[in-house]
Amino acid sequence: MDCVEISEPGGPEVLLSARRPLPQPGAGEVLIAVHAAGVNRPDVMQRLGLYPPPPGASDLPGLEVAGTVVALGDGVSQWQLGDRVCALTNGGGYAAYAVAPAGQCLPVPAGLSDVEAASLPETCFTVWSNVFDRAGLRAGESLLVHGGSSGIGITAIQIARARGARVFATAGSNDKCRACETLGAELAVNYREQDFLEVLKEVTGGKGVDVILDMVGGDYVNRNLQLAALDGRIVNIAFQQGFSAEVNFVPLLMKRLTLTASTLRPRSAADKAAIATALTREVWPAYASGAIKPVLAATFPLAEASEAHRLMESSAHIGKIVLTIAH
Repeated sequence: MDCVEISEPGGPEVLLSARRPLPQPGAGEVLIAVHAAGVNRPDVMQRLGLYPPPPGASDLPGLEVAGTVVALGDGVSQWQLGDRVCALTNGGGYAAYAVAPAGQCLPVPAGLSDVEAASLPETCFTVWSNVFDRAGLRAGESLLVHGGSSGIGITAIQIARARGARVFATAGSNDKCRACETLGAELAVNYREQDFLEVLKEVTGGKGVDVILDMVGGDYVNRNLQLAALDGRIVNIAFQQGFSAEVNFVPLLMKRLTLTASTLRPRSAADKAAIATALTREVWPAYASGAIKPVLAATFPLAEASEAHRLMESSAHIGKIVLTIAH
């Protein structure tokens, strides 16, 4: 099969086209003929040598795919040959065929193409497990999404808004802020021009924000603590501006805050299957009805994965980047 390998840790140029034997599904797994694969920040981190695959996972990058089930491992009963699925893989998505645990597959929502469906799993799993499972966002509460125009951001904004939350965002340009507001954010703050802490304190009448989803880290940690409302919850899913910060923990005490963080890839198959079940029940109907829509920034053929990574690292895009695979 055609695939893209990481030849060595480094820049986008280390992503090279290659040929490999088809993987075989083990017990509880399915083999998917991949028609499209999403590109995500963890792929970039893996390419740089900073996010190694877990034991037993493929060394190929790619954590989400969409396509057709072409083989079933022992014990798989919930899927049939020919089913259209999108899946959260443990690796190996940048390939014409990929293996995924059956519990991490979801049906392609009605009306969506494989390219659109491939943009969903990694971000939806991440948003659901952090914003709703860990932080417990409820209807009527407020959510701040840092990096609102990213794949994670556009997903968090839409799901939270559809579930009755008041949503704010930050982004790095006026165009990106407008995109966030079009998707359902009440207000998006251009962090290059305004202090989101001051703006959102004023907008919320001094109350602050109930849940903050942060992928920035660094000096945002202190500002998030200051902005959080009483009993607020702050979830970090990345630290793009650094893992270190001098933190004033007084707001944590005085406002009874919860500060938590997580990564998705190392979680157990059972955990991921539980998230998939919740998504199928709580979120997939909104995609099928059109209440929530995939937002695609660009598509590239599989062989041009290096160009997709260059766009990802430029942060010039709004929405998801997807690789397409011809069969």
